[in-house]
Amino acid sequence: MSLTILLAAFAGGLFGAAIGGLPAFVFTGFAVLVGVAAAVGGSDFDIITNVAFGPVFGPHVAFAGGAAAAAFAYRRGRLENGRDIAAPLAGINDPITLIVGGLFGLGGYVFQQLLVGLNVAGYTDSIAFTVVVSAIVARLAFGRTGVFGSLDAEARQRGRFEPAGDRVWVDYQQGFLQAAILGLGAGLLSAWIVTAFTEANPDYAAAAGVLGFGISAASLLLLQTGFSVPVTHHMTLPAAVAAGAILAIGGSPLLALLLGAAAGIGGALVGETFSRLFLIHGDTHIDPPAGAIFIMTSIVIIVGLFIA
Repeated sequence: MSLTILLAAFAGGLFGAAIGGLPAFVFTGFAVLVGVAAAVGGSDFDIITNVAFGPVFGPHVAFAGGAAAAAFAYRRGRLENGRDIAAPLAGINDPITLIVGGLFGLGGYVFQQLLVGLNVAGYTDSIAFTVVVSAIVARLAFGRTGVFGSLDAEARQRGRFEPAGDRVWVDYQQGFLQAAILGLGAGLLSAWIVTAFTEANPDYAAAAGVLGFGISAASLLLLQTGFSVPVTHHMTLPAAVAAGAILAIGGSPLLALLLGAAAGIGGALVGETFSRLFLIHGDTHIDPPAGAIFIMTSIVIIVGLFIA
């Protein structure tokens, strides 16, 4: 972790705050797409690691910085909703908020690198885990509802796991059946990408493993502009991890597709459950997809250890 990299991480978090956490994550998706194209084309520079998941657009840097800055702006009364990760915070004209985003971006990068050094990354998705930890720190520092949120009278009557009103995440995919069907489709798509790329050239397997995620993240540009597109990166990434693990131990492409679909469904359901536990009753953003990704990745890795 050189000073140059640390400064880049600070800049990434500040940029994420300036343009908003969700727009920064959309850039992550496009950077992944460019990185996959470069990897398949034989580039010697690893755009995926160094840009898409590094100190520039890494979700633990830019997205996490934007989410934390939104929580800080809310606490200062400069933002109406602390869960608003779509708002470009440069627009509130509060330089301290941007600096907070930079500090959380820097902290996210350092924390994730420590996880890699401790080999925690061998047992889960360390970037997604860092996004969740960063958001919990922001909630404790700037929120008022506690880690699990606080239920008002109506929410207590409905129950924690019954979203309604403003206590929702993505209202058109919050039904568990709807989420499962989306997970099925997204999981199959991502797993097929992994199998197709791997069959074409095993050297493409690593790039193929994040292509579905990149497509999902880039598609959120439409969500940012007001269209009701689904949030699916917590479905496509676990599906790719599962499919890749099956192929790595000599499993058939069909089995990889089926288990990828199962992982996609699992990611969808875990994400919805996570949203009810940590997000919808809170006043800052704790990211359900990141929670689902690190949980499902751990499950896939543990199951893989038993199979192997």
